[in-house]
Amino acid sequence: MIACIYFTKEGEKVVKKIKDVYEKVDVFSKENFKENIEKIVKYERIIFISAVGIAVRILAPYIRSKWQDPAVLVIDDMGRYVISLLSGHFGGANEFCIEVAEKIGAMPIVTTASDGRGFKSLDLIAKDNDFYIEDKERLKRITSLMIEGRTISICSSINIKIDYPNITDEGEAFIYITYKDEFPRKEPYCILRPKVLHVGIGCKRGTSFEKIDSAIQRVFKENNLSMFSIKSIGTLDIKKDEEGLLRFAKEKKLPVIFFSREEIKKVEENFPKSPWVYRNFGIYSVAEPCAYLLSPNIIVNRKIIDGVTVAVSKED
Repeated sequence: MIACIYFTKEGEKVVKKIKDVYEKVDVFSKENFKENIEKIVKYERIIFISAVGIAVRILAPYIRSKWQDPAVLVIDDMGRYVISLLSGHFGGANEFCIEVAEKIGAMPIVTTASDGRGFKSLDLIAKDNDFYIEDKERLKRITSLMIEGRTISICSSINIKIDYPNITDEGEAFIYITYKDEFPRKEPYCILRPKVLHVGIGCKRGTSFEKIDSAIQRVFKENNLSMFSIKSIGTLDIKKDEEGLLRFAKEKKLPVIFFSREEIKKVEENFPKSPWVYRNFGIYSVAEPCAYLLSPNIIVNRKIIDGVTVAVSKED
């Protein structure tokens, strides 16, 4: 959804162009934007048809950080220029700017330093690849060095190509892309966590959030895995109302994939059998088959901790 604010009759014509090419546009004018400003700033995309100064003054009290701010564009009321004003990379304003300019026949103006130098910024790489940024201040520091043209070393546990001209084995700074929790590192550095791990979980009815959280944390600690690299959780479909598990997924912002008995039966012969699980659920195993169904590369076989069974698989 896009919020579009205009202030002049000519600006209203630009709004019409935008509404012609985008379906979901809420329009605000100089008469009603003030009473709706608290609503407007919650949109993921905002377009001002105005001078840049007007947009800056209106938004100034609501700006938080580049990681939280909406994508904000400014278009002059003659529709000649589209300016990426706020949240160019992480919020997607730069890409949105180019898209809007093309659709309405205007010139896009993008001023972020990395774009001007022809390479993709680290925050945009993280966003595009769904990497978790472990320390945003460190990432900003490495990005600054890249803008200065310093040499960078990429140490990655996955296959990825980073579009930067000064990559070398022994750089002045280091980018680590890994699902391993602890590893040797050199300063200055930043860490990007690829979401390549899947967790299969089995538990008794009514198992608390604390027990589930503690079990997964322990398994990851013992196997030197980063919790930030979890992509999804898998379990048996009768657990759709398991409060402790659902709370864990919600707090970690993870999707839960529920598998049927029929799906699990197709692969359970590959794993150790539990008579107790069979008596209660009609299948011989839950955690390992679910982890396998999410990705067939099991890297941690089932571990039972305080009534919670955990297994981990990794994407290739």
